[in-house]
Formats: sequence, C-alpha cells, structure tokens
Amino acid sequence: MPEYNRLTPEEEHIILHKGTEYPGTGELLDNEKLGTYICRRCNAPLYHSQNKFHSGCGWPSFDDEIEGAVRHQTDSDGRRTEILCENCGGHLGHVFVGERMTARNTRHCVNSLSLVFIDDGEQLPAVISPQ
Repeated sequence: MPEYNRLTPEEEHIILHKGTEYPGTGELLDNEKLGTYICRRCNAPLYHSQNKFHSGCGWPSFDDEIEGAVRHQTDSDGRRTEILCENCGGHLGHVFVGERMTARNTRHCVNSLSLVFIDDGEQLPAVISPQ
C-alpha cells in the first residue's frame, strides 16, 4: 500500500468516504489565481485554473479536467455521476452535463478539501503512485 499524503479526519470523510463539504465554505471556492489543482491525497494534477468558473453552486467548479486525470462513474444513488482521482481513487465530487453554464456545457462540482492549489511557476510535487 502506498504512503499517500496524510489527511485530516474531515479530508478523510470527503476523499475516502465520499462525503461533501458544506457549500460556500471551501478555501478554493473563490480562488482566481493561475495554477494547477492537484489531488490532496496523491498529488496527481487534476484541473487547470483556466477551466475554473464561478457557477454559484457553493463549490469550486471546472468545465474540463486534465486529460486522463479524472474517472467518471455512476454514483451509489444511480442518478448522479461521481468524479474520482484516476490515480488514487479519491472522491472529488460530481459532474453535471447540460446546464449550459459554459461553452463545454459541463460542471465538475469539486470539494475544496479534495484539492490542493499550486501556483503557476511553482514546481508540482511528485505524484504518489498506487503501485
């Protein structure tokens, strides 16, 4: 088993047990800096800042992911599509299609606690591999 980044109990609740942070409380909700959003658990790059937009939903929203970084699967409720880090399987949030909020017509609704933001120009940390 790989030695992933240490998580707080609240981060574990969201990332490992598919919880959700309260809307409007995430530290990355209003972040407008240029950079990359990585997985808090394994450091895998997930989203670029240019794909972030203000949706008004209470969680950071992105209309595109880094290719191959995010896995989509039907949620346990059978109605929504859950998004997970492709590298470690950590829960990120949900994706919604057809809302017409952006030209891509997609909204990744992501928990801030699932992410770490790395400013442009800063070196990204090494990805922790599950192997």
